[in-house]
Amino acid sequence: MKRFNLLHTTLLVTLASTCLFGTAYADNALKMELTADQVIKNSEGKITYSPVRTAPAGTIIRYKATYTNTVNKDINDLMVTLPIPANMVFTGEAIPASAQASTDGKNYADIPLMRKIDGKLVKTPLSEYRTLRWNIKLLPANKSAAVAMNTTVN
Repeated sequence: MKRFNLLHTTLLVTLASTCLFGTAYADNALKMELTADQVIKNSEGKITYSPVRTAPAGTIIRYKATYTNTVNKDINDLMVTLPIPANMVFTGEAIPASAQASTDGKNYADIPLMRKIDGKLVKTPLSEYRTLRWNIKLLPANKSAAVAMNTTVN
């Protein structure tokens, strides 16, 4: 059974996310914490999360990034981006659902992404999504906001 090491993936997501918002604010204004948890659904349908470092193919992993404003000034219109790691496929579940997606990391649109094939608009396969981004309209001074996405180990 193929297993995937999530530690490397977590580091890549952390670096990519930090680079995308870090230049807009002072180095110490924003702190980001990223977690990777296995999504576990019990027989009653209740969902729990368990920290994970490695996982077999087919495992659903939730990446959650918590952004904390560490200064005494509000941050407005904060754009945060999480790449979908290699060997992972976005499940279509983003929290909050206002996320936009991209297949190239440059052009973003609301989910589901659409494209034209033979003159008809069709949904872009989730396997082609490469990054998600959210606009945190207001991050008050000394407060936190979180975004999350579910992926499946390929």
